Amino acid sequence: MDYLQGLNPSQRAAVEQIQGPVMIVAGAGSGKTRVITYRVAHLVKKGVDPFNILVLTFTNKAAKEMRERITKVVGPEAKNIWMGTFHSVFAKILRVEAEKIGYPRNFTIYDTDDSKSLLRAILKEMQLDDKLYNANFVYNRISSAKNNLISVAEYVQNEQIQAEDFSTGRGKLGEIYKIYTQRCFKAGAMDFDDLLFKTNVLLKDHPDVLYKYQNKFKYLMVDEYQDTNFSQYLIVKKLAAINENICVVGDDAQSIYAFRGANIQNILNFEKDYPDLKVFKLEQNYRSTQNIVNVANSIIANNKNQLKKTVYSENETGDKIKVTRAFSDNEEGKNVAEAILQERSLKGLNHQDFAILYRTNAQSRAMEEALRKLNIPYKIYGGLSFYQRKEIKDLIAYFRVTFNPNDEEALKRVINYPRRGIGDTTVERIIVAADANDLTFWEVICNAGKYIDSRSANQVGNFATLIQSFKVMTKTHSAYDAALHIAQHSGLLKDLYDDKSVEGLSRYENIQELLNGIKEFSEREDIEQKGLDVFMQDVALLTNDDNDKNPDADTVSLMTIHSSKGLEFPQVFIVGLEENLFPSQMSLSSRTDLEEERRLFYVAITRAEKKLHISYATSRYRWGTLTSCEPSRFIDEIDARYLELEYKEPQKPAGNPFFDNERSSWSASRSTDTFSKPKVGSIPKTTSILPKAHVPTPGFAPSDTSNLQVGMEVEHERFGFGKVISLEGSKPDIKATIFFKEIGQKQLLLKFAKLRIVT
Repeated sequence: MDYLQGLNPSQRAAVEQIQGPVMIVAGAGSGKTRVITYRVAHLVKKGVDPFNILVLTFTNKAAKEMRERITKVVGPEAKNIWMGTFHSVFAKILRVEAEKIGYPRNFTIYDTDDSKSLLRAILKEMQLDDKLYNANFVYNRISSAKNNLISVAEYVQNEQIQAEDFSTGRGKLGEIYKIYTQRCFKAGAMDFDDLLFKTNVLLKDHPDVLYKYQNKFKYLMVDEYQDTNFSQYLIVKKLAAINENICVVGDDAQSIYAFRGANIQNILNFEKDYPDLKVFKLEQNYRSTQNIVNVANSIIANNKNQLKKTVYSENETGDKIKVTRAFSDNEEGKNVAEAILQERSLKGLNHQDFAILYRTNAQSRAMEEALRKLNIPYKIYGGLSFYQRKEIKDLIAYFRVTFNPNDEEALKRVINYPRRGIGDTTVERIIVAADANDLTFWEVICNAGKYIDSRSANQVGNFATLIQSFKVMTKTHSAYDAALHIAQHSGLLKDLYDDKSVEGLSRYENIQELLNGIKEFSEREDIEQKGLDVFMQDVALLTNDDNDKNPDADTVSLMTIHSSKGLEFPQVFIVGLEENLFPSQMSLSSRTDLEEERRLFYVAITRAEKKLHISYATSRYRWGTLTSCEPSRFIDEIDARYLELEYKEPQKPAGNPFFDNERSSWSASRSTDTFSKPKVGSIPKTTSILPKAHVPTPGFAPSDTSNLQVGMEVEHERFGFGKVISLEGSKPDIKATIFFKEIGQKQLLLKFAKLRIVT
């Protein structure tokens, strides 16, 4: 029983309760994995046959780690425990029982790519518009139906579902679902969702099979129960119905996968299914400092729909949580990169001790660029570098072709994307013609009628005209206007917009973020050359050598918060804490969605061990328009006692007329380091929200600044109101030094500054 000695009282009580229904509510960093593994080991030590134990997890990694730990306690017998992911365990059962539902035992399992490939073939055969019936969208629709145990028959007979499909112009979805199901069955194949869907069918239609496995699995344990969907819930409930020796482990405060079908009600209502339930709460956090735990508690306390618990830490008190305000997302990235440099220098940390977490993939752009500029190595965790994402490379390929039509690789990438009737056969003919006539790929395209059949030549000629029109556009318009025009008229933007899947939305947001970056570039006042070709040069330098050649290298981790679940880092930066970004705009229509966003923030906070940094920007570009941003409501929900502001008042320049004649805009209660008299509870609005981004005067229009003089008051669209301190240089390159009320001193080149003279 030595393995029990290292457990705290709550952990030990949960491990030793092996009979009857049990729910273990495990707070972040509370030793959940240890409790699960020791509980299974304890069952074996108490004489339970390992063959009668079923342990279900959500990842193979978790199952492997648990089995290794159990083996150390009970020895080789651990191999006999049924342990694995939901899909792997029930695939194993289906291999034995598949013939009862008409499938061969050696049925094929289609992965996501297989399923989408089959759907694309079906859509093509049905001659459906691939914009309206996008394969990704259709796949997600069918997947959602299966996870909610909606069969083909139920789908086509459900009036609400049919009404929804017809209202979006997709009335054929039910027919596609039917054909897809028939084709899978005919091929002796199940897709990933079928492994759960068909298990439910098997247990419902064959009571003898259900009874067999109810008696086999006398003890069930389910990890991360808050992430189960309806299909998983029903399987577990059926299997546990006779013995009721079921133990679920999870944390409702970390339920963040509703978009995948996870239903938080499964854990919140678990007691309704088992009135004799025994609940154990693991509330001691071993991971984080007291301040980080207190911040997490003050956030999650705002959720009404939750299982109450009080997580605490006996670790060191730790640093207060830093809240940093930046003017823009680029400045936010710069602040984060500089903070990492400083923390490494002061504390001797490695790059791998830092993680940057964000709500959406698109936010990685500003972080990546800032890290690169300071030569800080990083790795995108669970995803690609911003500039390596397919949709970004697709649009950049259009830019490349626009400036260099002889770029054959870029031409091949975009000539038929989005689809314009130029297939692989036509592309091969272009290549052959170019080689045979000693021409470039582009020269053949421009003279398509001479080298390929007339039917294909028309489409190829239209493509050449399109690229030539883009080239003309870049000569007369700004980098942003040209880029937006190319994104729209190439059809790329519409193609991404029409994909309503979660992945499609993310890709669309990434294109928006690239265009935002180009907009910022085109409005920079420290450079004269602002064409799209100059931006492309910068991008080429950023994307060079972007491959991860050494996965074990010492790098800063960048990832979405969803990807960070289950991980931990000594120092964590949570960026983009702004309304409509985090919480996301789509979450603000219902309490259910907003509470999931708050749980997501809770997960982000609890990834930090020693130090937590939070930041937000007061302005971001959205589709080329500089938009004022409000700090996230989540910042106001944090108890002020645990926060430290990182925004410092600007120093008074010698003889500055602005400071001589105007009062500082910051209230005395805003200290340069911490709140002067913090109150328990939410931060008061007058002290919690730092100076906001400037909102331009209605009808803002730049003035003629040829006669600008020292002492004049001016307004800048981004920097706000200020006074001219000095002027230097000669026309047309006069530089003005201006002290802005909100951000301090700036030097601007007048011909690019776009100032409005106030007085």
